[in-house]
Amino acid sequence: MSIDIGIIGLAKSGRTTIFNALTKGKADTKSPAPHIGIAKVPEPRLKVLADMLHPKRVVPAEVSYIDIGASVKATGSQILNQLASADALIDVARAFINDSVPHVEGSIDVDRDIVTNNLELAVYDSGIISRRLERIETSLKGAKPAERGSILREQELLTRLRTELEKETPIRELSLTSDELKTIANYQFLTAKPLLIVVNIGEEQIPQAASLEVQLNSRYRRAKSGVITLCGKLEMELTQLDDDTARSFRAEFGLTESGLDRVIKLSYELLGLISFFTIVSGEVKAWSIQKGTTAIEAAGKIHSDMERGFIRAEVISYNDLVKCGSLAETHKRGVLRLEGKGYVVQDGDVITFLFNV
Repeated sequence: MSIDIGIIGLAKSGRTTIFNALTKGKADTKSPAPHIGIAKVPEPRLKVLADMLHPKRVVPAEVSYIDIGASVKATGSQILNQLASADALIDVARAFINDSVPHVEGSIDVDRDIVTNNLELAVYDSGIISRRLERIETSLKGAKPAERGSILREQELLTRLRTELEKETPIRELSLTSDELKTIANYQFLTAKPLLIVVNIGEEQIPQAASLEVQLNSRYRRAKSGVITLCGKLEMELTQLDDDTARSFRAEFGLTESGLDRVIKLSYELLGLISFFTIVSGEVKAWSIQKGTTAIEAAGKIHSDMERGFIRAEVISYNDLVKCGSLAETHKRGVLRLEGKGYVVQDGDVITFLFNV
């Protein structure tokens, strides 16, 4: 399962610089064109498993990033469709000062830019709702009595959502029932997606980064949104160095982990994701799934045949496997479990799916 994350932000915010930092890319930061890149999800447990099991291949999970190349309101329909299908959004807000790259608003104001980007997302969603409500009005005129109930419920829900958007309340912050969430799922509203605000700071601001994060999170942190600070220019430059050299440079700035690591961790948290591992055909592979995913659903993430012909899952927790030191030892100690289709997969589970089609 690949996670798709869209990157938005005002012009001159360093949006493409952040994209390069996350994907180790070399996209032209002056180009308004959209960019798509893949990043491997940092997963230290994979190395431990590889050292223990000596597989032929180690395959980390992946995240796909799309830098839309413009503000939401200036973006074409094709790119907006890609953004709508994303699992989460990154909003890049500028905090760095560079007189040679003037801010489009003429001054640096992180709060203003966050509000502006949120408003653009809300306007986009409101437009979708308004067009749908117009079609509902037309369909009600010819609707059969049995159909009117569901149409009216959708109309009421969409009207309520539009009212909240007009109050600048994103859909992700509303308390919606499971039925209401199902009703709006196909609309792929942008304000319904988890949002990570990345504040793009300058090198001279790194010592104040932690306190800035605390201040901004006190205003913008929610169940499905959060704020981190990142020096995009520095992180982009460090991706072009080998790991040891990059680690040494980060230490000089007092940074203990890469920007990618930090973004991935918070993205997983906001999306409610966990990781499980498979060991098959000489390959150790990491998979990303939603918390609460059952064994049969996890099997389906790998291949539909596994879900269709699911028999059972052989499960070992990562910690148990590490304590035992080998697969053979897990059998001896009886820590390998046989689980059925309703088993809820836990973070770090090492699973072999048995199936027959």
